[in-house]
Amino acid sequence: MDAIDQFIQIAVEFLYDARANPASFDELPIPLLSKIPLLGPAFFSMSLLGYATLVLLGATTWFLYRTRGGLILRACGDNHVSAHALGYPVLRIRMFAVMFGGACAGLAGAYLPLAYTPFFIPGMTAGRGWIALALVVFASWLPARLVVGAYLFGAVTILQLHAQGAGIGIPSQFMSALPYLATVIVLVLLSRARTGGSTAPAALGTVFVPDR
Repeated sequence: MDAIDQFIQIAVEFLYDARANPASFDELPIPLLSKIPLLGPAFFSMSLLGYATLVLLGATTWFLYRTRGGLILRACGDNHVSAHALGYPVLRIRMFAVMFGGACAGLAGAYLPLAYTPFFIPGMTAGRGWIALALVVFASWLPARLVVGAYLFGAVTILQLHAQGAGIGIPSQFMSALPYLATVIVLVLLSRARTGGSTAPAALGTVFVPDR
């Protein structure tokens, strides 16, 4: 019991120390490129986690559309019956895909207290997870389009801060709701403008039950 008590005490001290002295990722501006107007601060003055997300985006795009594993994964999402008939473990592949998505969500959650603020408070995600889901629909399940959508919704979020700082006479409640209103408006416009077939996985939301 003494060893357990010591372990608990060490763990509690570590948590209190981490809360009092939180770790953070500072911005790492790239020389010359960070001086480019508009584009420089947006793309070349990010933290290490910000650059890592761009690398992760490129690696994910390459995997999905340039590798055999990506083709199998997309097949499990488009036609799981055919993929199963070819001998691929659909449920296992989908499980790993969900685990990868959860890891990316964890990375996004770590970005908020380590780079965005940097401090931690309960509920600091403030519904951003729903915006992330809307981004997937906005990008039509294409990874490359996520950058455009992410910067669009991010710009709306930053706009409310600049508007409040400039003393514009707009209710703060409306400015706080602006990113979510923009999300709803964009999704409505996309649903009305889209005339072709959806690029979403054909078997999205369909439960797969193997027959053997």
